Amino acid sequence: MKTITRKKQEITEKTERAKQRKMIEALLYFALGFILSSCEVLKSASPFSISLISVSKKHNFIFTAIGSAFGYLLFCSDSFARYAVAILIVSLGTFAISVADLKNQPYMPMLISFLSLLATGIVVDLKTGALPVQYGLTVAESLLGLGGSFFFFKAVNCNFRRFRFKALPVSDLTCIIISLSVILMSLSRLSIGGISPARIIAVFMILLVSKCGSYQIGTILSLALGLSLGLQSNDTMYLAGAYAFSTMLASLFSPVGKWNSAISFCASTVLFSLASGSPSGVYIAIEAIGSSLAFALIPSRATEKIEEHFHGNADITPDGSLRQSLVVRLRFASSAMHNISECVNEVRERINEINEKNAEKSKENLTKEECISQEIINRKTNEIRVVASDQFFSIADMLADLAREFDEAEYFDNIAAGKIRRLLGEYEIYPKNISVIEDKYNRIRLEIVTKGREIILSKPEIKKEISKICGRNFEKGKVTHFKDETMVTFAERPNYSFEIGFAQHSAEGKFCGDTIKLVHDGRGHSILIISDGMGRGNRAALDGAMGAGLLSRLLSAGFGFDSALKVVNSALFVKSNEESLATIDCASVDLFTGRVDLYKAGAPATYIVKGNRVTKCELTSMPAGILRGIEFAKRTAILTKGDLIVMMSDGITELGGEWLGTILKSFEDNTPQEIADIILNEALKIAEGQKEDDMSIIAARLK
Repeated sequence: MKTITRKKQEITEKTERAKQRKMIEALLYFALGFILSSCEVLKSASPFSISLISVSKKHNFIFTAIGSAFGYLLFCSDSFARYAVAILIVSLGTFAISVADLKNQPYMPMLISFLSLLATGIVVDLKTGALPVQYGLTVAESLLGLGGSFFFFKAVNCNFRRFRFKALPVSDLTCIIISLSVILMSLSRLSIGGISPARIIAVFMILLVSKCGSYQIGTILSLALGLSLGLQSNDTMYLAGAYAFSTMLASLFSPVGKWNSAISFCASTVLFSLASGSPSGVYIAIEAIGSSLAFALIPSRATEKIEEHFHGNADITPDGSLRQSLVVRLRFASSAMHNISECVNEVRERINEINEKNAEKSKENLTKEECISQEIINRKTNEIRVVASDQFFSIADMLADLAREFDEAEYFDNIAAGKIRRLLGEYEIYPKNISVIEDKYNRIRLEIVTKGREIILSKPEIKKEISKICGRNFEKGKVTHFKDETMVTFAERPNYSFEIGFAQHSAEGKFCGDTIKLVHDGRGHSILIISDGMGRGNRAALDGAMGAGLLSRLLSAGFGFDSALKVVNSALFVKSNEESLATIDCASVDLFTGRVDLYKAGAPATYIVKGNRVTKCELTSMPAGILRGIEFAKRTAILTKGDLIVMMSDGITELGGEWLGTILKSFEDNTPQEIADIILNEALKIAEGQKEDDMSIIAARLK
């Protein structure tokens, strides 16, 4: 019962808040309509209140119209009849496009405000027998109304959440500034002893934005405010140039303190005002002095808070010095892990020596079974210490891999990151971080981290726009989900691609002891993997899947082959009490250059076919899971368009004979999948009547 009562109370409170919000909006639109009707340009034109009516929301345009009517009655009594008819026309038009739901674009409000001002103005001009100049002024006023509708539309419909996340396009920000300038221009009619509160507010805002925001926004604001306030009379036309130049001067001195910035702005504006020789120059100089003083006296804590709002959500990407510092720290951490591993090794050897001495001393007091049991315990404990030592070595190598990757990231493009943030804001996506990374090979990688599980980032139109911003052609985004975050990686589209085919045969049961994996590392490499577990059947399948699965995940995460192999080796080493091993065969192909790096741990030969020429790449190495400290045997080759790489497990290569080399020469017109199937079928024919082993083939052709 209490829960129901609480929910009813919450609904009532929400309804009350909604009513209060609507009332505040209505009062705001009424006030703006009233204020804008007092704004006169071109001596007698007052179009901006009409413009606001055309873009007002469905339930608010009535309040804007009423406020405008009162304003025109008070401030433009001579032209009230003409503006009253214009208000009626634009209100009917606004109601019509609201009902038809055509207000998603600014063109309809712009057209309505233009036609209402033009039609009523021409009727008045015809009735009064006006001169051609007056007709020109009527057209100019109508065009101002059209432009005002555009700027007000953008400002009213702006998503201010995008402003908070620094994702607001410059065009929208400019429209907001111009709309604010028009409102201040309307207020500038009010003066106290020749001093204009609107101009004081304008100077204060320019100084605050230039200091806490950015020089670019401050300059736009100064130009817009200076132009709008300067249009009030011929005496103040110089304000646009005075405010713009003073803002540039204030921004120059901004890094050395608020007082310096305020004094430079004030001195420049005073100089312009006195040099103009206009009657209002003295008042504008006094206003500049007062505003600059008020700005300089703002507490530092307040300006820091405002500055944090402007810059708090901006991308902070590493510059050169930060990157190098990070690289050095990772290398130090890697070195520390190596030292820990060596210490663990030394301790292990010392413990083994002590255990051996203790075993010799206690042989006389123990039975044979107890001695064997003690020996088994000591051996297993020693194996655990060995694995612990190897894991520290593996972590050290992984840290070294990360250091190398950061060291190769030559450039972080902050400008492109800012453009992408504004683009994503249009799709209501607000990333936590955006990194545009260009490596030493001039390849670009884009990483976007967002909260939750964003899937809209993988849309083709977003990828297309991002490609335009970066000037590169990107592949489809690779999405990786963490606990409560998503990282989408866009890699530059490489010069080559792979056409791949594979085939498998299980010698025992439905589980094949070989595992095939294909990995794209997001940096322009395709990695082919075959892992062959020891023996046949379920146990071999487990070892093969474990070897290939761990290796593919580590490589996808950006770690190197050698450090990844050490982790796989340790995992197989402690998997069970029985002997556990797996051969690992990898081919990493750089799809930008065609370079292929072959990595083998106990794996059979790989064949590279270039036309009718077949090259057998055979390397001697140990499989994973037998001994500590194993390493890949490596070899490099260069592939070109149409070249074929064929990888096989030992179930095929150990059948002997020259049949494999002969058959590979005849595959010039076959697809990789056909090649894999033909090789498997031929191998099964040759193995007929013999003890079969698991068989796997990967055939890949560079395109």
